[in-house]
Amino acid sequence: RFDTGPSVITMRHVFEDLFRTANRDMADYLTLLPVEPLTRYFYPDGTRLDLSRDLPLTIEQIQRLEPRDVEGYLAFLTKAACLHRITGPVFTYGPPPAFSSLKKVKLTDLLSVDPIHTMQWMIEKHVRHPHLRQLLGRFATYTGASPYLAPATLAVIAHVELNEGIWYPQGGIYAIARVYEKLARELGVDIRLNARVREIQLKGKKVSGILLEDGELLEAEMVISNIDVTTTYNLINSLLVEKRRKTLQKRDVSCSGIILLLGVERTHPELAHHNIFFSSDYKREFEQIFAENRLPDDPTLTVCVTSKTYESHAPKGCENWFVMANSPPLPSPIQGEGSGVRVDAEVSEMLLDRLAAVGLDVRRSIRWQKLLTPRDIQINSGAYRGALYGVSFNDRFAPFKRPHNQSEIEGLFFAGGTTHPGGGVPMVTLSGKLAAELAAQSVS
Repeated sequence: RFDTGPSVITMRHVFEDLFRTANRDMADYLTLLPVEPLTRYFYPDGTRLDLSRDLPLTIEQIQRLEPRDVEGYLAFLTKAACLHRITGPVFTYGPPPAFSSLKKVKLTDLLSVDPIHTMQWMIEKHVRHPHLRQLLGRFATYTGASPYLAPATLAVIAHVELNEGIWYPQGGIYAIARVYEKLARELGVDIRLNARVREIQLKGKKVSGILLEDGELLEAEMVISNIDVTTTYNLINSLLVEKRRKTLQKRDVSCSGIILLLGVERTHPELAHHNIFFSSDYKREFEQIFAENRLPDDPTLTVCVTSKTYESHAPKGCENWFVMANSPPLPSPIQGEGSGVRVDAEVSEMLLDRLAAVGLDVRRSIRWQKLLTPRDIQINSGAYRGALYGVSFNDRFAPFKRPHNQSEIEGLFFAGGTTHPGGGVPMVTLSGKLAAELAAQSVS
């Protein structure tokens, strides 16, 4: 079995809070086990670095790599935790932020937040060694952004992983969807599956229902959409949303990804659950994705092997590999094969060549494989242009530009990774909770 999206979970407290809100105990539904090491990093020069939830073990490795960076790394973690404490209530756990939201922040705290510089600038201010700079810069990709363009405040992402740790659900990431479904049904929610929506219908400036592909009309006073916000607006056939639709379509979007799922008849003790193989020129990699709109020549690879945690995910003596490289989004949501990404066979070969280059030539051991491109991501999930995280975070004002959870159309609300507060399973969970709260408030 394979996870086809997230490979680990952060922000455990978000899930615990969700079940607590429903007067349930998460432990009765879901088991989240700690992943150790957090991530195993591989570099072109042969260096291997394991980040551990046991900080002394991490510091020991940094000491061997560059003794002068121990103090800087610890200072970076402290700064990231500080940013999380200050910005969390405004940009993560509260309603969609506006510039007026900053009035809630103490002046001394506001002055310690750096809204001007990039994440890369902040990283270089703290650590010297290029390996550590590359490692910390990777956290910008959790929003589909480049550390060379994204604001320094995105260092909060490093905090939730490096300071708080990561987990993996027993049964795989899909287990979260299953327990959410179970909880929803217990609370009286009627769930209809395999019912594709053709149109969200309006009556005046208000939602009136949804039209399914099979022609069935479901009347509704409220609609909460969990797909891409831009895609949602494309489902509304009304001049009322034309301006909003055009505005969203003009905005830069996050990167996409190419994913190769491999059933490998062989085990690799050198791999952990979550592995990163860095490129030799990180800055050039992001330039090719965001400035040149093409696949990098030397992409950084994520290789996730969940059978390292749960042996039942692959037959004995085998492993299930999720291999991913960041890619540009599709240039247009309507273009097909070859639109921004090479044909499937070439892409698969490129990823296999890259694996071989880092010492993982598994061609003879592959027993099953499947490629997912930005086009597949768009078709399967409704992601506009196949972008993984919606509107781009390569902007210092990105948190303020993110689509809100409540539309200007009465009765229409948004949840998911393309609205506030952002992408990732815990953030999407927060967005769903916020959308539900806004819907309830609109009734009362």
